[in-house]
Amino acid sequence: MTSLLASAAIAIYLLAFGYQVLQLRKQINIPTLALEIATGLAIVLHSLAVADFLFSSEGLDLSLLKIFALISLIINVVMFFSGLKKPIHSLNLFLFPISALAIAAALSSTSTKAAVMLAPSMQLHVLLSILAYSLLAMAALQAALMGYQNWQLKHKHQNLLMRTFPPLQSMEALLFELIWAGEIMLTLSLLSGFIFYEDFFAQKLLHKVAFSLVAWAFFGVLLWGRQFQGWRGKTAVRWTWAGFIAIVLGYVGSKVVLEFLLV
Repeated sequence: MTSLLASAAIAIYLLAFGYQVLQLRKQINIPTLALEIATGLAIVLHSLAVADFLFSSEGLDLSLLKIFALISLIINVVMFFSGLKKPIHSLNLFLFPISALAIAAALSSTSTKAAVMLAPSMQLHVLLSILAYSLLAMAALQAALMGYQNWQLKHKHQNLLMRTFPPLQSMEALLFELIWAGEIMLTLSLLSGFIFYEDFFAQKLLHKVAFSLVAWAFFGVLLWGRQFQGWRGKTAVRWTWAGFIAIVLGYVGSKVVLEFLLV
């Protein structure tokens, strides 16, 4: 059943991607009902597949590639509902292939970490952490696209893809909405970790916590600079990526070491 759900989700993501590329080549940039229905169906199938990936009779499987599939799901859900109010559907050209790849990787991989039974408090901490990572990963992608869009405008290049993007002001507004939401989730994740974990050394979490605190500081400084110094453009992109790299080093780095190198 897991294989069927995952394969169906991959197929619909890729079909939706192909459909949107064809619309783009025809210079049609209006989200259609067919695209919205396909996106919604893909997200539902993606959700069911992720549930099968993560939950088993032995407990919760928090293997790295399974978590990537969950993060891509959260990103798509957020972007789907944001797209109902903002003209950001062209970002699906990046999200759909990434989502298909994340599902395929999770489906083809074996579990690199034993399933664990977690108390409700720890499940809350894990959920907050994944929400924070998902929102900040989305912010990093948004910052990269915004930086490229800004470069195109300054050099007076307007390729077909760039013409489908929302105005730079709208892209920037979305970026800081994502950063605010991600910073709040990261704050709650860190607080819950300090409350629920008794020994960071025994839990092998010190590396992850240190880099998460560094990322929290980077994003906090960026939000302060935006509020009081009017930071935007290249400055916003650089600080966003500095914070995201810290997140990647803390979470993905520790996962790779524990699940693939120390085995």
